[in-house]
Amino acid sequence: MPAIRRTLALSALAVRRTVGRLRASPQRLVLSVLGVALAVGLMVAVTGISLGLASESVVSSDETDYWIVPEESNVQSVVVSTGGVQLSEVHDTSARIAADERVDYSLPVLLELLPVRDAATGDRTYLLAVGVVAHPDAEILGLSTEGLTPVDPHYANGSYDGPWTGEAVLNDAAAQTINASTGTTLESGRSSANQSLAVANVASVDSATAMGQVPVALVHLSELQAITGAERGDEADQILVSTDDPTVKQRLQGIYPRTTVVERNGLAAQQVSTSNLPLAVAVSAVVTAVVVGVLFVTTLMGLEVTADREHLGTLTAIGVSRRSQSIVVAVETVTVAVVGGVGGLLVGLVGILGINAAGREFLGLDSIATFDPLLVGYALTIALVIGLVGAVYPVVLSRRTDALEAVL
Repeated sequence: MPAIRRTLALSALAVRRTVGRLRASPQRLVLSVLGVALAVGLMVAVTGISLGLASESVVSSDETDYWIVPEESNVQSVVVSTGGVQLSEVHDTSARIAADERVDYSLPVLLELLPVRDAATGDRTYLLAVGVVAHPDAEILGLSTEGLTPVDPHYANGSYDGPWTGEAVLNDAAAQTINASTGTTLESGRSSANQSLAVANVASVDSATAMGQVPVALVHLSELQAITGAERGDEADQILVSTDDPTVKQRLQGIYPRTTVVERNGLAAQQVSTSNLPLAVAVSAVVTAVVVGVLFVTTLMGLEVTADREHLGTLTAIGVSRRSQSIVVAVETVTVAVVGGVGGLLVGLVGILGINAAGREFLGLDSIATFDPLLVGYALTIALVIGLVGAVYPVVLSRRTDALEAVL
């Protein structure tokens, strides 16, 4: 207990000395705080971006605010369906969701790799077939659904005996891949004679769209279900929900068991080909923050210790041991780093707000970076690490200074 009380007393002395320096000669301490604040602020902002990337695991409409996907879905299985877990009774479910006055529209989407023969060479290739219920305001993977007949004629209230349109809207990449143009019949080994598809339109996709170079065919959901056998359970991979009301999310979470509701944080994550990138970004931010923060603290606090030789000599003269002086110097350094960490947290929050504002203004993205309350503890922990690592050199220097004063 006496050792703990002594350590607390020395820590209080260190804090008072730090406050006194801020009043008398604040230049080096202020620079140390600013250095840590900038390093931690950069880390918080970049980590916010990595959280935004990691939270976005679905590729879909630019106007869509939420996606309902199975819990087992990941980036790869959602972008290109591989026979994983799917949602059932999607037509009726989407209609119930759309009946909510808070919802603009709700669209089920089925993603399948469809083998198609090249119109010129006869070689077989694959298109990413996207089955969707057409809506005039919806855009899927950069392709507007306006090129399809409204609603989903073949579904016919679940009987699947309605008119077969055979409509397919291709993007430029698909048209070039299979040498197709408007009117070209898409010969697929999966479709029967009365289930043929034909190109209704070839649409250009904005080069900024992540899926612009992937051959995509937009078709009616019920027709793709009939071709692939997914009509038996009225299945789809996800449901897209467009709304301006965030309270809708709670209702969506109860629509299906074992599903996840993903918020749209912008299209930035569509450009991520591996889920390891957000982690790599976050780790790089931490390393950079620690290195920059330690360099600032070590250099400037070392200069502060050198300028404080007289006071350290006084502590020695009144019987304060070298170990106690080391504790004082270490606590001073950690105090400066933690204060810088608090400032860095505020800088990072402002940075996240600025990044999101810039994304909305120049890229049309709702949110690029995400601020999670856990970032508060994260930032302060990194600031503490910076202080502890950065305290090593000032402590060593204080011992040398103390020895030098003793010799003189």
